[in-house]
Amino acid sequence: MNSHLRVMTPDDIPAALHLVEIAKWNQTRGDWGRFLDASPQGCFVAEIDGDVAGTVATICYEDRFAWIGMVLVDPARRGQGIGTKLLEKAIEHLDARGIPSIKLDATPQGKPLYEKLGFVTEYELERWQLQRTLAAQVTFEVNPLTEEMLDLDREVFGADRGALLRSVASEHAAFVLQNHSGGKLTGYSLGRRGGLADHLGPWVAQDEPSARRLLDAFLTRSQRKKVFVDVMRSNSWAMNLLREYGLQYSRTLTRMYRGHNDFPGRPEFQGAILGPEYG
Repeated sequence: MNSHLRVMTPDDIPAALHLVEIAKWNQTRGDWGRFLDASPQGCFVAEIDGDVAGTVATICYEDRFAWIGMVLVDPARRGQGIGTKLLEKAIEHLDARGIPSIKLDATPQGKPLYEKLGFVTEYELERWQLQRTLAAQVTFEVNPLTEEMLDLDREVFGADRGALLRSVASEHAAFVLQNHSGGKLTGYSLGRRGGLADHLGPWVAQDEPSARRLLDAFLTRSQRKKVFVDVMRSNSWAMNLLREYGLQYSRTLTRMYRGHNDFPGRPEFQGAILGPEYG
């Protein structure tokens, strides 16, 4: 058996998408393209006998912290330590770049492994989903992603991720939403059309009325029967609104970090994250 780790290339995207589909994850070709655009030397595959058996992706935010995501292993190859080797490769790459903090969102199954690699808990997240019958299609005005929104996102997220959000907004312009009160930006949200569902995130608001208007607008614009939201468990207004709109709990995730968490952002304003793969 000939096996090795190597840098991922655009030619690997079809095989990576196949692993996404096997795992029943929601990412798309566009998501893989965003990782490779942001980190052309920081995404890796495990190759066995010429076939892609696993993946991992990294993305750096302003050299303040980095993200690890898309840890996928072919079910037929599990139990061989491939996931651990990919994680170690990603950490090695980020350590070599001098990134002071590495973050990720862990499933309950993955959390013990991450703890062994030096990750500790920051806070808890939950995926909620909506399964619905669609109403009549509506028309709406497409909003631009503004510098004001990006400035607020940098404060809330803890680092600049403007290039990533511009890419998401360009591909999914219908989901770019903002709310103003008294001439001040009080909230914004984006979304993506995934392989399985429309995904709301980030969903950021400084008060419940702003959050409600953004959620309502997203659900109105979404034309999918299924919707995902990765919500902050500590955010009471977000949790209450999801229940009110009929979403139901799906699974738990744990935000973890390794190193120094010097830029935690403003999690109290986050209703939902962009996604476990991006933060």
